[in-house]
Amino acid sequence: MFVITQPGFAEQTITKSRFIAMAVACADEREVGQALRAFAAQHQSAHHLAYGFRLKTEQGIVPRFSDAGEPSGTAGMPILKLIEGRDLINVCVAVIRYYGGINLGTGGLARAYGGTAKLALDAAKTFIFVEMKSYPLTINYKQMDLLTSALSKCNGSIVSKAFNEQIDLVVLLPVDEANNFINRFKPYVESSK
Repeated sequence: MFVITQPGFAEQTITKSRFIAMAVACADEREVGQALRAFAAQHQSAHHLAYGFRLKTEQGIVPRFSDAGEPSGTAGMPILKLIEGRDLINVCVAVIRYYGGINLGTGGLARAYGGTAKLALDAAKTFIFVEMKSYPLTINYKQMDLLTSALSKCNGSIVSKAFNEQIDLVVLLPVDEANNFINRFKPYVESSK
């Protein structure tokens, strides 16, 4: 799976209709709504705003799309198929259409929306998705430098810390590396008790 690390934008004119697309990262449906409202506000006189998004949630992958008044399956579905084909998650791709007075037909619409979405995705930067999770951890003071160094090597971070007899932490770690990371610091925790 992949995520967008830098948004992408594209524009093209097809048979007098102007299509403008954006591809942005969104963590949840609230962020999708915010992105769509902001995009629509920039293009208030546009005729259609079709979109597709795909989010990773605790219940699994959630895909959604809207044809925005275009014939069924001609706008949002081609956008969503591109997202799924590239195995992107936590992404929203939207395409605005300014109608140019010439009907494109269902095939033409699907190619126009899908093609403009593809250009926006091509312009975006992507990266491999790394699932992160928070873990509680207690270490002694001598281990703090070692822990921060180990966190930076695995792209982890400290979410919270409390300084008592020992340091109580909550760390954010890549799920794939969590067991090794936590086990690496267990001996220090046990030896300090």
